[in-house]
Amino acid sequence: MRALLLTHNYPRFDGDPVGSFVHRLAVLLAGQGIDVRVMAPAGPDLPAEGTLDGIRVSRFRYAPKRMETLAYTGTMASQVRGSWKAKLAMAAFLAQGYRAVARLLSQWPADVLHAQWWFPGGLIARAVHARTGLPYVVTMHGSDIRLAGTVPGGVSLFRRVGRSASALTTVSQWLKREAVRMDPEARPTVAPMPVAPDLFFPGQGGDPHRLLFVGKLTDQKGLHHLLRALPLMSRAATVDVVGAGRVDDTAIRRLAADLGVAHRINWLPMVSQRALADLYRSAAIHVIPAIHEGLGLTAVESLLCETPVVAFDSGGLPDIVVPEKTGLLVPAGDSRALAAAIDRVLADAALRKRLGRDGRRFALEQFGPEAAAQRYATILRDATGV
Repeated sequence: MRALLLTHNYPRFDGDPVGSFVHRLAVLLAGQGIDVRVMAPAGPDLPAEGTLDGIRVSRFRYAPKRMETLAYTGTMASQVRGSWKAKLAMAAFLAQGYRAVARLLSQWPADVLHAQWWFPGGLIARAVHARTGLPYVVTMHGSDIRLAGTVPGGVSLFRRVGRSASALTTVSQWLKREAVRMDPEARPTVAPMPVAPDLFFPGQGGDPHRLLFVGKLTDQKGLHHLLRALPLMSRAATVDVVGAGRVDDTAIRRLAADLGVAHRINWLPMVSQRALADLYRSAAIHVIPAIHEGLGLTAVESLLCETPVVAFDSGGLPDIVVPEKTGLLVPAGDSRALAAAIDRVLADAALRKRLGRDGRRFALEQFGPEAAAQRYATILRDATGV
């Protein structure tokens, strides 16, 4: 069986964290005997054709180079909302993405399309299906579900994409509920992305004075809640913030200074997967104060490193953070409760060790690569009848 994966996020080089879970899925599907190729957009200095870990990757141009900024940065939605040039680039993205897929299919006939995110990949897949009848599967990761509910006509467009698909999947129970809320006819399957236990493995135990935050510095990811929690804590701790510079972080840095905690923050850019694994192992706690997170795959990676998670009880995070088993959950938006939970885990080495040990076991059981690969291989084969 041949499967073409459509995505706007895919690793640009070996070790690139951007879209690493999509690449991991592609490699695992190939291990299931499926012939996999990937279609992704162009980006700075990226070849039109390439191979990564045996997976052929084609990248399509959609605008002049200076305007090809929609992909790989994690800021596609905000760019399109805030700029007419970005809106034009988005329209070109959809048109050129469709043409690129059509050209590839004329040379390499696929049996099924697998779109990551219903927008924009799912929209392209639906257009190809309307023209050719080729079946497609859509996997929703979170940002696309939030997008559907916040833009004019988004829910209607989401329904059109979903109702033509052979199968819908979501990476968490919360996303499944959100998808059904927007389209009562939807019947999505919960199928998380695979993790990499060979890369994310335990260390010797993290520094009991060190916290970790990973993600874009947007309001949704919630770093401001952690910054407000720091002065409320009884125990001093520093925070490695991974993801600085991906969006304008002037305001969040100013907040750290205003709260008197700037000296406790280590601002780091987005790092490779291997470097991120080292940071997980170096921290006592991975703090995820996000609201409406699709799943929180970084929480799974952290647990694989036996680093417990303290997070908000929001979105898909409860699928991963099981209270008193893999970490602690606190009410969303409550910085005081967040501070108390972090203090509790920092103060109790035995608790940290137990949460880390049980967390890795849970992560392997629920998100192990073999189970994820078999699940998605079955979904794709069911879509085609192959």
